[in-house]
Amino acid sequence: MKRDHGGDIDRARARFGGDDWIDLSTGINRRPWPVSALPDEVWRALPTESARARLIGVAARLFGCTAAQVLPVAGASAAIQLLPRVLPRGRAAVIAPSYNEHAASLREAGWQVTEAPGIEAMDGADLAVVVNPNNPDGREWAPEVLAALAGRVGHLIIDESFADPRPDLSLAGAMPENVTIQRSFGKFWGLAGLRLGFALGQPALLAALAREAGPWAVNGPALAIGAQAMADEAWADDAIVYHSEATLRLDRLAIQRGWQVAGGTHLFRLYQTGDAEAAQNALARTHIWTRRFPYSTGWLRMGIPGNQAEWDRVAAAMRA
Repeated sequence: MKRDHGGDIDRARARFGGDDWIDLSTGINRRPWPVSALPDEVWRALPTESARARLIGVAARLFGCTAAQVLPVAGASAAIQLLPRVLPRGRAAVIAPSYNEHAASLREAGWQVTEAPGIEAMDGADLAVVVNPNNPDGREWAPEVLAALAGRVGHLIIDESFADPRPDLSLAGAMPENVTIQRSFGKFWGLAGLRLGFALGQPALLAALAREAGPWAVNGPALAIGAQAMADEAWADDAIVYHSEATLRLDRLAIQRGWQVAGGTHLFRLYQTGDAEAAQNALARTHIWTRRFPYSTGWLRMGIPGNQAEWDRVAAAMRA
Protein backbone atom coordinates (compact mmCIF):
# COMPACT_ATOMS: atom_id res chain seq x y z
CA MET A 1 0.00 0.00 0.00
CA LYS A 2 1.35 3.43 -0.97
CA ARG A 3 1.74 5.74 2.01
CA ASP A 4 2.31 9.46 2.32
CA HIS A 5 6.02 10.38 2.45
CA GLY A 6 8.41 13.17 1.64
CA GLY A 7 10.91 12.82 -1.19
CA ASP A 8 8.22 12.61 -3.89
CA ILE A 9 10.14 15.01 -6.10
CA ASP A 10 8.87 13.36 -9.30
CA ARG A 11 5.35 14.50 -8.42
CA ALA A 12 6.62 18.04 -7.94
CA ARG A 13 8.36 18.01 -11.31
CA ALA A 14 5.30 16.59 -13.04
CA ARG A 15 3.07 19.33 -11.66
CA PHE A 16 5.34 22.39 -11.70
CA GLY A 17 7.96 21.46 -14.31
CA GLY A 18 11.67 22.20 -14.30
CA ASP A 19 14.77 20.31 -13.22
CA ASP A 20 16.43 22.77 -10.83
CA TRP A 21 14.63 21.57 -7.69
CA ILE A 22 15.76 21.90 -4.08
CA ASP A 23 14.15 18.98 -2.26
CA LEU A 24 13.44 20.07 1.31
CA SER A 25 10.57 17.60 1.72
CA THR A 26 12.69 15.12 3.71
CA GLY A 27 14.87 15.27 6.81
CA ILE A 28 17.93 14.06 4.91
CA ASN A 29 21.13 16.07 5.37
CA ARG A 30 21.80 18.02 2.17
CA ARG A 31 25.50 18.25 3.09
CA PRO A 32 26.33 14.51 2.87
CA TRP A 33 29.44 12.81 4.10
CA PRO A 34 31.91 12.86 1.15
CA VAL A 35 32.15 9.33 -0.24
CA SER A 36 35.53 8.38 -1.70
CA ALA A 37 36.32 5.61 -4.16
CA LEU A 38 36.03 2.05 -2.88
CA PRO A 39 38.23 -0.90 -3.87
CA ASP A 40 36.81 -2.92 -6.76
CA GLU A 41 36.53 -5.95 -4.51
CA VAL A 42 33.89 -4.20 -2.38
CA TRP A 43 31.64 -4.00 -5.44
CA ARG A 44 32.43 -7.43 -6.86
CA ALA A 45 32.39 -9.72 -3.82
CA LEU A 46 29.65 -10.68 -1.39
CA PRO A 47 29.72 -8.74 1.90
CA THR A 48 32.31 -10.19 4.26
CA GLU A 49 31.97 -10.92 7.96
CA SER A 50 35.06 -8.80 8.66
CA ALA A 51 33.46 -5.77 6.96
CA ARG A 52 30.27 -6.36 8.90
CA ALA A 53 32.18 -6.67 12.17
CA ARG A 54 34.10 -3.46 11.43
CA LEU A 55 30.86 -1.50 10.95
CA ILE A 56 29.30 -3.02 14.07
CA GLY A 57 32.34 -2.02 16.13
CA VAL A 58 32.22 1.57 14.89
CA ALA A 59 28.46 1.79 15.45
CA ALA A 60 28.67 0.33 18.97
CA ARG A 61 31.28 2.91 19.99
CA LEU A 62 29.23 5.73 18.52
CA PHE A 63 25.92 4.65 20.05
CA GLY A 64 27.42 3.69 23.42
CA CYS A 65 26.28 0.06 23.49
CA THR A 66 28.02 -3.30 23.01
CA ALA A 67 28.73 -4.92 19.66
CA ALA A 68 26.40 -7.79 20.58
CA GLN A 69 23.55 -5.25 20.77
CA VAL A 70 24.01 -3.96 17.19
CA LEU A 71 22.44 -5.37 14.02
CA PRO A 72 23.00 -3.58 10.68
CA VAL A 73 19.87 -3.57 8.53
CA ALA A 74 18.88 -2.25 5.10
CA GLY A 75 17.78 1.14 6.40
CA ALA A 76 15.82 1.98 9.53
CA SER A 77 12.75 1.15 7.44
CA ALA A 78 13.82 -2.51 7.42
CA ALA A 79 13.75 -2.62 11.23
CA ILE A 80 10.35 -0.91 11.21
CA GLN A 81 9.02 -3.62 8.89
CA LEU A 82 10.70 -6.61 10.58
CA LEU A 83 10.17 -5.98 14.28
CA PRO A 84 6.36 -6.33 14.20
CA ARG A 85 6.82 -9.77 12.61
CA VAL A 86 9.15 -11.22 15.26
CA LEU A 87 7.51 -9.84 18.41
CA PRO A 88 4.42 -11.63 19.81
CA ARG A 89 1.27 -9.93 18.47
CA GLY A 90 -0.97 -7.98 20.80
CA ARG A 91 -1.97 -4.39 21.54
CA ALA A 92 0.39 -1.68 20.31
CA ALA A 93 0.35 2.01 21.24
CA VAL A 94 2.14 4.34 18.80
CA ILE A 95 2.95 7.97 19.54
CA ALA A 96 0.91 10.26 17.30
CA PRO A 97 1.21 12.17 15.15
CA SER A 98 4.47 10.59 14.06
CA TYR A 99 6.20 8.69 11.26
CA ASN A 100 3.36 6.81 9.60
CA GLU A 101 5.26 3.60 8.78
CA HIS A 102 5.21 2.44 12.40
CA ALA A 103 1.44 2.11 12.78
CA ALA A 104 1.03 0.87 9.21
CA SER A 105 3.67 -1.86 9.57
CA LEU A 106 2.18 -3.02 12.86
CA ARG A 107 -1.33 -3.26 11.40
CA GLU A 108 -0.07 -5.20 8.40
CA ALA A 109 1.64 -7.67 10.77
CA GLY A 110 -1.60 -8.29 12.67
CA TRP A 111 -1.26 -5.95 15.64
CA GLN A 112 -4.13 -4.04 17.21
CA VAL A 113 -2.90 -0.44 17.03
CA THR A 114 -4.01 2.64 18.92
CA GLU A 115 -2.53 6.11 18.51
CA ALA A 116 -1.31 7.76 21.71
CA PRO A 117 -1.04 11.56 22.03
CA GLY A 118 1.62 11.13 24.73
CA ILE A 119 3.58 8.42 26.49
CA GLU A 120 1.29 8.57 29.54
CA ALA A 121 -1.42 7.02 27.34
CA MET A 122 0.75 3.97 26.56
CA ASP A 123 0.73 2.29 29.97
CA GLY A 124 -0.23 -1.38 29.82
CA ALA A 125 0.32 -1.80 26.07
CA ASP A 126 1.98 -5.00 24.87
CA LEU A 127 4.13 -2.81 22.67
CA ALA A 128 4.80 0.93 22.71
CA VAL A 129 6.47 2.84 19.86
CA VAL A 130 8.05 6.25 20.47
CA VAL A 131 10.00 8.35 17.94
CA ASN A 132 12.62 10.41 19.81
CA PRO A 133 13.00 13.14 18.73
CA ASN A 134 9.62 12.87 17.07
CA ASN A 135 8.90 13.35 13.39
CA PRO A 136 7.41 15.79 12.44
CA ASP A 137 6.93 17.92 15.56
CA GLY A 138 10.31 17.35 17.24
CA ARG A 139 8.90 16.34 20.63
CA GLU A 140 11.55 14.71 22.78
CA TRP A 141 11.70 12.56 25.88
CA ALA A 142 14.63 12.14 28.29
CA PRO A 143 16.15 8.64 28.46
CA GLU A 144 15.08 8.18 32.08
CA VAL A 145 11.47 8.95 31.12
CA LEU A 146 11.54 6.29 28.41
CA ALA A 147 13.29 3.80 30.70
CA ALA A 148 10.42 4.28 33.14
CA LEU A 149 7.91 3.76 30.32
CA ALA A 150 9.64 0.47 29.47
CA GLY A 151 8.70 -0.74 32.94
CA ARG A 152 5.02 -0.08 32.22
CA VAL A 153 4.70 -1.83 28.83
CA GLY A 154 5.50 -5.24 27.44
CA HIS A 155 8.09 -4.05 24.91
CA LEU A 156 9.26 -0.59 23.90
CA ILE A 157 10.52 0.38 20.45
CA ILE A 158 12.31 3.72 20.23
CA ASP A 159 12.94 5.17 16.77
CA GLU A 160 16.05 7.35 17.14
CA SER A 161 16.41 8.11 13.43
CA PHE A 162 16.95 11.83 14.14
CA ALA A 163 18.95 11.44 17.36
CA ASP A 164 22.49 11.53 15.94
CA PRO A 165 23.00 15.22 16.81
CA ARG A 166 21.40 14.58 20.21
CA PRO A 167 23.20 11.72 22.01
CA ASP A 168 21.73 13.04 25.26
CA LEU A 169 18.34 11.70 24.13
CA SER A 170 19.49 8.16 23.35
CA LEU A 171 18.72 5.18 25.55
CA ALA A 172 21.29 3.03 23.72
CA GLY A 173 23.85 3.22 26.51
CA ALA A 174 21.51 1.72 29.10
CA MET A 175 18.88 -0.31 27.27
CA PRO A 176 16.43 -2.24 29.44
CA GLU A 177 15.98 -5.81 28.24
CA ASN A 178 12.55 -5.08 26.74
CA VAL A 179 13.73 -2.12 24.63
CA THR A 180 14.71 -2.12 20.95
CA ILE A 181 16.12 0.99 19.31
CA GLN A 182 16.05 1.82 15.61
CA ARG A 183 18.75 4.06 14.15
CA SER A 184 19.10 5.56 10.68
CA PHE A 185 22.34 6.13 8.80
CA GLY A 186 21.01 7.90 5.71
CA LYS A 187 19.47 10.91 7.41
CA PHE A 188 22.32 12.47 9.40
CA TRP A 189 25.11 11.32 7.06
CA GLY A 190 22.99 12.35 4.06
CA LEU A 191 23.37 9.07 2.16
CA ALA A 192 19.83 7.71 2.16
CA GLY A 193 20.39 5.88 -1.12
CA LEU A 194 22.83 3.57 0.63
CA ARG A 195 19.93 1.96 2.59
CA LEU A 196 21.69 1.42 5.90
CA GLY A 197 20.33 1.48 9.42
CA PHE A 198 20.60 -0.37 12.72
CA ALA A 199 18.52 -2.25 15.24
CA LEU A 200 19.88 -2.08 18.78
CA GLY A 201 18.68 -4.49 21.43
CA GLN A 202 19.08 -7.84 23.08
CA PRO A 203 21.09 -10.41 21.08
CA ALA A 204 18.30 -13.02 21.00
CA LEU A 205 15.84 -10.60 19.42
CA LEU A 206 18.47 -9.32 17.00
CA ALA A 207 19.14 -12.91 15.94
CA ALA A 208 15.45 -13.33 15.15
CA LEU A 209 15.52 -10.12 13.12
CA ALA A 210 18.60 -11.32 11.24
CA ARG A 211 16.87 -14.57 10.33
CA GLU A 212 13.84 -12.64 9.09
CA ALA A 213 16.03 -10.30 7.02
CA GLY A 214 17.94 -13.17 5.39
CA PRO A 215 21.62 -13.44 4.40
CA TRP A 216 23.58 -10.43 3.10
CA ALA A 217 20.85 -8.02 4.18
CA VAL A 218 23.33 -5.11 3.99
CA ASN A 219 25.51 -4.83 0.89
CA GLY A 220 29.28 -4.47 0.86
CA PRO A 221 29.47 -0.80 -0.18
CA ALA A 222 27.05 0.13 2.61
CA LEU A 223 29.18 -1.74 5.17
CA ALA A 224 32.37 -0.02 3.99
CA ILE A 225 31.00 3.51 3.60
CA GLY A 226 29.03 3.30 6.83
CA ALA A 227 32.12 2.32 8.83
CA GLN A 228 34.19 5.13 7.33
CA ALA A 229 31.52 7.81 7.74
CA MET A 230 30.51 6.91 11.28
CA ALA A 231 34.14 6.98 12.42
CA ASP A 232 34.62 10.52 11.08
CA GLU A 233 34.06 12.49 14.29
CA ALA A 234 35.35 15.79 12.86
CA TRP A 235 32.80 15.69 10.04
CA ALA A 236 29.99 14.88 12.49
CA ASP A 237 30.97 17.75 14.77
CA ASP A 238 30.95 20.18 11.84
CA ALA A 239 27.58 18.87 10.66
CA ILE A 240 26.03 19.38 14.10
CA VAL A 241 27.36 22.94 14.36
CA TYR A 242 26.13 23.79 10.86
CA HIS A 243 22.62 22.47 11.47
CA SER A 244 22.38 24.05 14.92
CA GLU A 245 22.91 27.46 13.33
CA ALA A 246 20.93 26.69 10.18
CA THR A 247 17.76 25.82 12.06
CA LEU A 248 17.77 29.27 13.67
CA ARG A 249 18.33 30.86 10.25
CA LEU A 250 15.41 29.00 8.69
CA ASP A 251 13.17 29.77 11.67
CA ARG A 252 13.94 33.46 11.26
CA LEU A 253 12.91 33.38 7.59
CA ALA A 254 9.70 31.55 8.50
CA ILE A 255 8.82 34.03 11.24
CA GLN A 256 9.45 36.94 8.90
CA ARG A 257 6.99 35.34 6.49
CA GLY A 258 4.37 35.23 9.25
CA TRP A 259 4.58 31.53 10.09
CA GLN A 260 4.87 30.10 13.59
CA VAL A 261 7.53 27.58 14.63
CA ALA A 262 5.70 24.36 15.52
CA GLY A 263 8.75 22.21 16.28
CA GLY A 264 11.48 20.30 14.51
CA THR A 265 14.96 18.82 14.89
CA HIS A 266 18.46 19.60 13.64
CA LEU A 267 17.53 18.19 10.22
CA PHE A 268 14.08 19.67 9.62
CA ARG A 269 11.74 22.37 10.89
CA LEU A 270 7.96 22.35 11.26
CA TYR A 271 5.88 25.48 10.75
CA GLN A 272 2.26 26.43 11.29
CA THR A 273 1.50 28.34 8.12
CA GLY A 274 -2.28 28.65 8.38
CA ASP A 275 -2.63 27.17 4.88
CA ALA A 276 -0.04 24.50 4.16
CA GLU A 277 -1.26 23.77 0.64
CA ALA A 278 -0.94 27.41 -0.39
CA ALA A 279 2.46 27.69 1.29
CA GLN A 280 3.76 24.53 -0.38
CA ASN A 281 2.49 25.62 -3.79
CA ALA A 282 4.03 29.08 -3.45
CA LEU A 283 7.46 27.59 -2.76
CA ALA A 284 6.99 24.93 -5.43
CA ARG A 285 6.50 27.60 -8.08
CA THR A 286 10.13 28.55 -7.35
CA HIS A 287 11.11 24.85 -7.50
CA ILE A 288 11.53 24.37 -3.75
CA TRP A 289 9.70 21.26 -2.55
CA THR A 290 8.45 20.88 1.02
CA ARG A 291 6.27 18.46 2.96
CA ARG A 292 2.72 18.82 4.21
CA PHE A 293 0.61 16.29 6.07
CA PRO A 294 -2.85 14.84 5.41
CA TYR A 295 -3.89 15.32 9.04
CA SER A 296 -3.04 19.04 9.26
CA THR A 297 -4.18 21.91 7.08
CA GLY A 298 -1.51 24.22 8.48
CA TRP A 299 1.69 22.26 9.11
CA LEU A 300 4.54 22.51 6.62
CA ARG A 301 7.86 20.73 7.17
CA MET A 302 11.09 21.98 5.63
CA GLY A 303 14.51 20.39 5.51
CA ILE A 304 17.67 22.46 5.90
CA PRO A 305 19.30 24.04 2.81
CA GLY A 306 22.77 22.67 2.15
CA ASN A 307 24.79 25.57 0.70
CA GLN A 308 24.72 29.31 0.10
CA ALA A 309 23.10 29.03 -3.32
CA GLU A 310 20.22 27.07 -1.81
CA TRP A 311 19.91 29.56 1.06
CA ASP A 312 19.73 32.45 -1.41
CA ARG A 313 16.90 30.78 -3.32
CA VAL A 314 15.00 29.80 -0.18
CA ALA A 315 15.37 33.29 1.31
CA ALA A 316 14.13 34.94 -1.90
CA ALA A 317 11.17 32.57 -2.11
CA MET A 318 10.24 33.05 1.54
CA ARG A 319 10.35 36.83 1.22
CA ALA A 320 8.37 36.96 -2.02
